[in-house]
Amino acid sequence: MNRRQFMQVAGSGLAAAALPGCVHGAANAEASTKRPNILIIFADDMGYSDLGCYGSEIRTPNLNRLADEGMRFTQFYNVARCCPSRASLLTGLYPHQAGMGKMVSREDKPAEPGPYQGYLNDQCVTIAEVLRGAGYRTYMSGKWHVGEAPEHWPRQRGFDRYFGLISGASSYWSLDEGRAMAKDDAPFTPEGDDYYATDAFTDFAVECLEDHEEREEPFLMYLSYTSPHWPLHAWPEDIDRYHGRYDIGWDELRKQRYARQQEMGLIDPAWALSPRDPEVPAWENVDDKDRWSLLMSVYAAMIDRMDQGIGRVLDTLRRTGAEENTLVFFLADNGGCHEDLGGRRDQNLPGTKPGEPGSYVAYDRPWANASNTPFRMFKHWIHEGGISTPFIARWPGQIAPGGMTSQPGIIMDLMATCCDVSGAAYPSTFDDRTVRPLVGKSLSPIFRGGTREPHEWLYWEHFGNKGVRHGDLKLVATKTGKWELYDMAADRTELHDLSGEEPERARALDSAWNAWAKENGVTT
Repeated sequence: MNRRQFMQVAGSGLAAAALPGCVHGAANAEASTKRPNILIIFADDMGYSDLGCYGSEIRTPNLNRLADEGMRFTQFYNVARCCPSRASLLTGLYPHQAGMGKMVSREDKPAEPGPYQGYLNDQCVTIAEVLRGAGYRTYMSGKWHVGEAPEHWPRQRGFDRYFGLISGASSYWSLDEGRAMAKDDAPFTPEGDDYYATDAFTDFAVECLEDHEEREEPFLMYLSYTSPHWPLHAWPEDIDRYHGRYDIGWDELRKQRYARQQEMGLIDPAWALSPRDPEVPAWENVDDKDRWSLLMSVYAAMIDRMDQGIGRVLDTLRRTGAEENTLVFFLADNGGCHEDLGGRRDQNLPGTKPGEPGSYVAYDRPWANASNTPFRMFKHWIHEGGISTPFIARWPGQIAPGGMTSQPGIIMDLMATCCDVSGAAYPSTFDDRTVRPLVGKSLSPIFRGGTREPHEWLYWEHFGNKGVRHGDLKLVATKTGKWELYDMAADRTELHDLSGEEPERARALDSAWNAWAKENGVTT
């Protein structure tokens, strides 16, 4: 079946019956007659505890309301870093299967085809391609980061409209040298003193939703913020809101967040708060506390501004009459980021403060350790601090308000869920090419208050860091470390390594990981 035939069949609603290996049906009877709009909101480099509804002191009223009106997941996973997570979200596959096992490859230096080629390959299909083929209008605003060359840009992978950052991180006030932005298929360069990336991405999302109001077909909106990824840039009025808030330091902040997480039911009290990261000094021993406090204030201000933008998008749904029939997802691409920017510090202009145009700094390992409360490690690693994300789903009339679930989910599940609730078909072929079978599983049974069949196995690998989860057992290792075995039910903060006590179980998980790695061309 070629692309045109697929789109004709999918648009007629017959694709689920016509194609083998498809995800069938809709979440409920109403969705089968009036397919829902879908809004996916993606944050960048944000830790598990950085939202108010996940234990933070940061002002996030709109995301908190989204959680109150929907469902929070306490055990939802990404795949540890920006490019791989974006690939998995878009395709429903492991990142290696989509060609994004590491980072994006440079446009002028393409990588060898394979699991680490650095752009979405021809063996995957995106959510936008599937839903557009089923009659959806598809929009994207924000960070792409799964293909630098124009032939790999969003409009070539199923999106009708696009505005945003093709590359990874960039200044929020301008476009860094060597980075690319685009509006639809044309390169774009921001101008003016009022440009701020988070606001610009919100503006375009709102514009698309307003323009869509008179259309009959449903929409997919993928709103992919760069916030709160470094460099730390924020409006002064947002920074001022947090002035002095972080003078307490990271040790006390972690304790406060951990206490709130227990009160909210997000964390089992049996899971001890992980110790301060061994490379992080005690707050009482830190010099220049005022500057360290300011760094976290700017980071909080970036999340605050993102939440303000999300509020504008949600208000647009309400104003255009789309709110009641829109399924909204929110999640992040990895845990809090420990990176200190190294040589990028040279981009700071003399006399600038963190947050201002001309500054180029990160909040560094100590505050990232607080962002990932109560877990260990950071973005890039497969320990819980690297792969655990807040995950919120709201769908009026379909998801009961105020719900919370500890059933594990993973970022690949979004593709399966979008297919399920829309009635669209996940194809076995697309554009005359074979598509890999879907890995993700629909979250719809959980939305309805039930229990879904869980993933029997979950696997990770990124730059040699690796892990596998089977039921409540998780085997995990750093690139240079040995395997560690943890019981996620008893010890999700990964403090009691069972590999010495349970060597046979550790070997069984090791064997399973190696088989998966061999099958998918994964190397360490």
